[in-house]
Amino acid sequence: MTPFPARIHCLLARDAPIGLVIRRGPSKRVATILWDRRRDEFKVGQWLKGRIYERRCDISPDGKRLIYFAMNGAWGSESRGSWTAISRVPYLKAIVFMPKGDCWNGGGMWARDRDYWLNDGPGGRSGHTIPKESTEVQRVGADPFGTESGECLQVYFPRLIRDGWTHAAEASSGRPKCAAVFEKDIGKGWTLRKIVNASINHPVGKGCYWDEHELVGPEAGQVTCHPTWEWADLDGKRLVWAADGKLWAAEVRSIGLANEAVLHDFNSMEYRRIAAPY
Repeated sequence: MTPFPARIHCLLARDAPIGLVIRRGPSKRVATILWDRRRDEFKVGQWLKGRIYERRCDISPDGKRLIYFAMNGAWGSESRGSWTAISRVPYLKAIVFMPKGDCWNGGGMWARDRDYWLNDGPGGRSGHTIPKESTEVQRVGADPFGTESGECLQVYFPRLIRDGWTHAAEASSGRPKCAAVFEKDIGKGWTLRKIVNASINHPVGKGCYWDEHELVGPEAGQVTCHPTWEWADLDGKRLVWAADGKLWAAEVRSIGLANEAVLHDFNSMEYRRIAAPY
């Protein structure tokens, strides 16, 4: 049986040429990888035996810190089986540790380099405990994004809008599993369209949330479908995307994409224990 390619989701820092790659595969193994977007160099941070809910994660504007929500199912442990944490990119070792005990809500977003919003449910009463805090960061009391606390999409949608995406449409009748459609102008008359799907009846190898993408050209009816692109965004003047366990990039020209290239292949990575340097 042919193994599924690694699943890739990326977080791009808004004010620094830094990215964080969240690489999953097998399903209960996940790694975080530093992406130097200026040189397209990659450095493995740490591995986790469990699951990171990438749509409830965020990287700080300066690219130095990560807030993430994870689950390993060890319900009787200190983590209570699931937790929100803040770490230093690209590592997962917590400087702020917030055990949760279930998978409702969790994760959060960065308002500023050191100020974070915790997705802790209505009124902030969803069950996080905070046995480990840090003076490096501080929690903002009010929700700065107008987010309705909830599962992945309630964090993911505000994150997309904050990062320059336009909420173009709600669920499409032509796409029964579509939760919403977002669009971003990528230059030269082209638009990147992100179709956010949500369904328990998902394709094999996907979770209940998965994205597909389309490129919409300057001419009427000029649409190219890219159902295998599981993540895509604009990085400066180039388009970057993840497909088949690899990270790709291409120039955007009036005729479409040019000079397409693989930046890195993450498929051969295997779990190993790595200690954070802090």
